[in-house]
Amino acid sequence: MSNKQLTITASILAKTEKREFVKQALLKLIPPTLKEEGCLNYDLHQDNENPDRFFFYENWVSYDHWQQHNNSAHIAAHRKATEGAVIEVVIGQLSPVS
Repeated sequence: MSNKQLTITASILAKTEKREFVKQALLKLIPPTLKEEGCLNYDLHQDNENPDRFFFYENWVSYDHWQQHNNSAHIAAHRKATEGAVIEVVIGQLSPVS
C-alpha cells in the first residue's frame, strides 16, 4: 500500500436501544487515537437524520499508521465492549486526488 496520506470514513450503525452506549464508547476512542503516531485527525459525527448512525472522519499519515491504529489495544477493547450493540460498520479508504 502507498505511503500517501489516507482518509478513512467509518460508518457505525448502533442498535437503537444501545445508541447512547455506543456513542460513549466511540467518544472514549478519541483521546488515545489522537495520541497515536500518524493520526492527523479523528473526528466523530452523528447523523442528523438517523441518530443511530455515527461517522468517523479520519486522516492518517499513511496506510501503515492506520493499520497500527486498527491493531491497537484500545480498538480491540472497543470492539469487544460494543459486541452485540452495533449492527454494522462500513469502512471507506480514500486517497487524495489533488
